[in-house]
Amino acid sequence: MLINKRLYIIGLVFTCFTIHQNFAQSTSSTYSSLGIGKFNNSGLTQNQAMGGMGISFGNSFSINHVNPAVSVKNTAFSFQAALNYNRLDASTEAGSEAIDGGGLSYVAMSFPLVSRKWTMGLGLNQLTGVNYNLTVNSEVVNSDLISQNTIQGRGGLSEVYLQTGFELFRNLNLGIHGSYTFGSTIRTNQLELLTAELNPVGISSEYFERMTFSDLTVKGGLYYLARLGNQKYLNFGAIYHVFGDISGKEFAKMAELGQASMPNAPGDILSDNVEGTIFIPNRLGYGVTYEKINKFAIGLEAQHQDFSQYRGFGGAESTLGNSFKIGLGGQYTPDAFSLESMFQRSTFRAGVEYERLPYVLNQTQIDDVGINFGASIPVHALSLLNFAVKVGTRGTVDNGLVRENYFKVSLGVSINDNSWFYKKVFE
Repeated sequence: MLINKRLYIIGLVFTCFTIHQNFAQSTSSTYSSLGIGKFNNSGLTQNQAMGGMGISFGNSFSINHVNPAVSVKNTAFSFQAALNYNRLDASTEAGSEAIDGGGLSYVAMSFPLVSRKWTMGLGLNQLTGVNYNLTVNSEVVNSDLISQNTIQGRGGLSEVYLQTGFELFRNLNLGIHGSYTFGSTIRTNQLELLTAELNPVGISSEYFERMTFSDLTVKGGLYYLARLGNQKYLNFGAIYHVFGDISGKEFAKMAELGQASMPNAPGDILSDNVEGTIFIPNRLGYGVTYEKINKFAIGLEAQHQDFSQYRGFGGAESTLGNSFKIGLGGQYTPDAFSLESMFQRSTFRAGVEYERLPYVLNQTQIDDVGINFGASIPVHALSLLNFAVKVGTRGTVDNGLVRENYFKVSLGVSINDNSWFYKKVFE
């Protein structure tokens, strides 16, 4: 039975890897039209519920890919996967529109090679998301016509990663997270001339751009545990994610509406799978968490990424700025060893996030503020049902910009098995 269970879980992992391209996470945001999209810096479901906490905190039954050094705390085999749903209400001074999307968020697996000394993990995760749809109508000078610009984009970067964490000295862990980073973005700009009754006039044109990326990136992690008293600890963590130049190819074409995405259709091909790179700046993160084992934890973490160094395809300069994120969050378990109450064994989480996004428009840099909460509910033996909810707002309607009020739900499962590496004694 144990062997069958192991084979089933491994099969589930590879099935999720296979279907990821069809059910990729969708990050809905007007501002994802800039750069390579909106970065996901908040980790897995349990991290998201605590305001993105994960650099300085983890536990035995929750995978941590935010800081690979913290994964040493995983004393059981663990498989995690999650779906998410995003709803966004985008508003300008002129009106508002609702956008939504969702799908498979991530799959991940972690297991101890030497309990509390050395762990390995692998997974599939979305790094950035591009998903926007903008329509701008304006009057054509000296005519009764209206020009309608429809700008759309989708895609982003994902990673397949392999990571390991190990104890270097007592209470001091190091970790390394190596990724094959890949993905694509498709952006279109459609221009139509309309009468006052919004009927099309003449020939409509379309610009189509497809970029595909693939390269290797690496992240290092550090974690230190300081004992303060009976079951009380102070956790310190730090990460440094090296991106650098990401290789890619560009296809771009101008044509009549509906034909720009077809290479063999009439039109002007501007770039025919031309090779190049984008440059993504490195990310630094650090944090501290106070913890009482099996009871509660509270922590503060920060991340920095200077996007003024970002370079678009072929070295094109951008107007992006310095980005940073601060998260404050915690968790509480009423009674981790209760035999009678599932509620008492559940872990409840909450947190807040403030992020200064790299997008600078009309001399205004965009902020993102969110409130998070969630829980992990035991469902069978050591396995958990995880959920996280985030309600937030980004941007402003001032200076002709867009304010986005959003609601995000992440629902996942954690299948844990601490008998993975134990020999069977009884049949």
